[in-house]
Amino acid sequence: MYESERDKLIDELTSQGITDVFVIKAIHDVPREKFVPEALQHQAYKNIALPIGHGQTISQPYTVAIMTQALKLEKGLKVLEVGTGSGYQAAILYNMGVKVFSVERDYDLYQEAKMKFDQLGINIACMCGDGSVGWNEFAPYDRIIVTAAAPEVPRSL
Repeated sequence: MYESERDKLIDELTSQGITDVFVIKAIHDVPREKFVPEALQHQAYKNIALPIGHGQTISQPYTVAIMTQALKLEKGLKVLEVGTGSGYQAAILYNMGVKVFSVERDYDLYQEAKMKFDQLGINIACMCGDGSVGWNEFAPYDRIIVTAAAPEVPRSL
């Protein structure tokens, strides 16, 4: 249904310097429309952040792409994501073959993301908690991505 919009977004991202073919494939393959409110699904493939409720947004696709590309991922790596939000970034990481452990502080967003993961058959470990202290149960991690705002990098990460 959104194939032409996805293709346009991919063209835009590659013109902006996204070169990792696995990042490009993941962004093409993960249905971003499933991670935005139904009323905004028609805007899912615009290169903009969109509100997801609870005072939060789903990141702009370019932001997701550049941050993911910077991780230099390899299949099988363990990645801690701080700030699950809509779940979209975690789904991108999962699509790239890494083991994702995601922490979200807002209980409602956590529940909504878990439900989306289940509906899409995405196996991501997620918990509701303070991401600034990490998730020690599964540490150490090969990579950490922080998709939440913080005044400084937490020492515990």
